[in-house]
Amino acid sequence: MSDTPDSAVHTVGTQAVRTYIEQHRAAFLDDLVAWLRIPSVSAQPAHAEDVRRSARWLADKLSETGFTTVEVWETAGAPAVFAEWPSDDPDAPTVLVYGHHDVQPAAREDGWHTDPFEPHVTDGRMYARGAADDKGQVFFHTLGVRAHLAATGRTAPAVNLKLIVEGEEESGSPHFRALVEKHADRLAADAVIVSDTGMWSEDTPTVCTGMRGVADCEIALYGPDQDIHSGSFGGAVPNPATVAGRLVAALHDEDERVAIPGFYEGVTELSDTERALIAELPFDEAAWLTTATSHGTLGEAGYSTLERVWARPTAEVNGIGGGYQGPGGKTIVPASAQLKLSFRLVAGQHPDTIEIAVRDWLAARVPAGIRYEIVFGAPTRPCLTPLDHPALKAVAGAMSRAFDGAKVRYTREGGSGPAADLQDVLGAPVLFLGISVPSDGWHAPNEKIELDLLVKGVETAAHLWGDLPAALRTAAR
Repeated sequence: MSDTPDSAVHTVGTQAVRTYIEQHRAAFLDDLVAWLRIPSVSAQPAHAEDVRRSARWLADKLSETGFTTVEVWETAGAPAVFAEWPSDDPDAPTVLVYGHHDVQPAAREDGWHTDPFEPHVTDGRMYARGAADDKGQVFFHTLGVRAHLAATGRTAPAVNLKLIVEGEEESGSPHFRALVEKHADRLAADAVIVSDTGMWSEDTPTVCTGMRGVADCEIALYGPDQDIHSGSFGGAVPNPATVAGRLVAALHDEDERVAIPGFYEGVTELSDTERALIAELPFDEAAWLTTATSHGTLGEAGYSTLERVWARPTAEVNGIGGGYQGPGGKTIVPASAQLKLSFRLVAGQHPDTIEIAVRDWLAARVPAGIRYEIVFGAPTRPCLTPLDHPALKAVAGAMSRAFDGAKVRYTREGGSGPAADLQDVLGAPVLFLGISVPSDGWHAPNEKIELDLLVKGVETAAHLWGDLPAALRTAAR
């Protein structure tokens, strides 16, 4: 056994990885530019062929990278790309990387300084739609695995490496779960790495440990068969707009807790350890409010702002309407009113249970004389990685090496994504590896990626494939 300290081994490995990356950085960025030029906007039918072209481009590039199996998988909507590169080690664990190749709509007139599909590099930043969300973060894995091979002298990765890159994430992943279920045997893995998240900031590297799920519904309330005179009938018949207002008022109690019976059943509570880790983050609430363009905070009593948006379930009114909205008065009892509600869910909650609870709550509160309809959209389940999972420690360790030994902290994300479908169907832990920062402007004009951080993502991936086998063997004991 060598008596070389681990830190020295890591230093040697890190230098070899960095040397390889530096030698291939320019070609890597040129390839990324070519991919970003494809306007793969899944939400716009006019770009359907561009989404398909993006999938084919990625498939060709993954084959060129060295993946021995590369396939474009069709869905009822946009295509996904699957790739696999088996390890030479017979007992190597299998790791599946998830990302997406579709992007949000973008046009110069939205406020972009340059053409959103003509990447522009300035001051160490690459501006383009998809640069951070999610093409840049998918693409760093192509150079990462090659750097891993170059630094270790291997001809195949230390893990059986698979990729699934979907084409409809920006449209809600309507066909993704069915795709995962259809190909569950091909996608089977010991761990899933999701590269569609971010870090706290440029100088505070973090690993995300969970994402909330979401369930949403639309409620239509019907009173009289038409708008009627409020003088002749008001006060004597039920008013659907009044009922809508009462439902909204009844969503929360005086402590801003969701007041729907059974809503909190099964919620995984924050541990004291995780609350302490969240409190360590350099959170500037005033700056956060500026970003939110809000004039104050409000939420469930007993929890900090970060705890509320990362680890607590919510009920939000996304829209409310009914009755006359034009200038001046119109004294009527309106015929109908509408509500749009969404519920962010945390670990331990199931969308089906929430749907039942909301339906029962609504049925108990709508008065006689009001007819209603409620329709739920396709839900997304929450997912959470335990803080003590060995694979999570491997991700944090690989990132620390890429960031010159910096302490890696832990976050969650308040948003939702299809990661839970992979966790559900494949029964594998989900881990997050993202290097985007809040200023990257996901979904906004002038989206960008910090090129030095993109390279840190490459480097993290290069280290991770060598570190994960031991971590996953520990987890399996």
